[in-house]
Amino acid sequence: MIAPGGADAADRSALEVRDLHVEFRTRQHLVHAVNGLSYRVRRGETLAIVGESGSGKSVAAHAVMGTLTGSAAAIKHGEVWLDGQELTRLPEGERRRLRGRKLAIIVQDSLAALNPLFTVQNQIGEMFRAHARMPKRSAELAAIDLMDRVGIPDARRRGRAYPHEFSGGMRQRIMIAMALALEPDVLIADEPTTALDVTVQAQLLELLGSMQRETGLGLVLITHDLGVVAEVANRVLVMYAGRAVEEGPVGDLYQRPAHPYTAGLMTALPRLDRPEEALRPIPGQPPDMAMIPGGCPFHPRCPLASPRCETDTPALREVAPGRRSACHFAEQVLAGAGGG
Repeated sequence: MIAPGGADAADRSALEVRDLHVEFRTRQHLVHAVNGLSYRVRRGETLAIVGESGSGKSVAAHAVMGTLTGSAAAIKHGEVWLDGQELTRLPEGERRRLRGRKLAIIVQDSLAALNPLFTVQNQIGEMFRAHARMPKRSAELAAIDLMDRVGIPDARRRGRAYPHEFSGGMRQRIMIAMALALEPDVLIADEPTTALDVTVQAQLLELLGSMQRETGLGLVLITHDLGVVAEVANRVLVMYAGRAVEEGPVGDLYQRPAHPYTAGLMTALPRLDRPEEALRPIPGQPPDMAMIPGGCPFHPRCPLASPRCETDTPALREVAPGRRSACHFAEQVLAGAGGG
């Protein structure tokens, strides 16, 4: 389990995202992928970002990293602060130097992310050669040591293997090794356990927790797996239609949601303590991000929707200590009177 940071860790924000807006322009539409997202991550803390596919989680991660691809993708507004430095206005060369050294990412498709033409030892070693200016032999030894630390058996021999010669779980360990090579301040893990069996998932999450305790890095865990979130996160941020609709400590948010969407996610989750309860899926589908409904974007699917919800977009506001919700009826949902 990933442990919460200590008192000093809790007081220092390593990463802060402020009012982030990201757009994609297609031939037919302007897609509003991220709409005013704000959050912060402290040293030693794990923030989980959850939501259905298409909610903007991964797009926001790449915007924070500065790795949005394609000329049609752009940050239209917002700021990204890393250890007191604003990143979005930095020249690309300077931002590239920060990636890996201060801010790193693990993506979900490890086979596509790794170069099939180079050995894994070479690819991990490149982090040390490019950023730490290590000689080739020193970088190779550092890569082998890191492979050993992330639990790859017989690292000296396996380092000479190519990505396709590893299992999915081992490739994810290689991605973790590359991401943590330079001991960054913040790590973004984008669906790091997708398509892996539960045993491998548990091993990788424990590995991330162990590395986090060693270095005190802030971790942003992007996932749709609410069970994983319950095990490892300190705080949860729930996204819908590119927006943050709820945020709070993981235990409080799971026990007493303050937004109908979060409540719907909870009722769709199997529970071992109540196996007799039928699962209740959220009706309808997430909105087309090129045609987001006016007002609250969740109102077409919401059991509490009123005419006000169709026209008045609710702000993300504090509804209890440490709890924020973007719902006109947040207090009612928090009291358990609706939304579940």
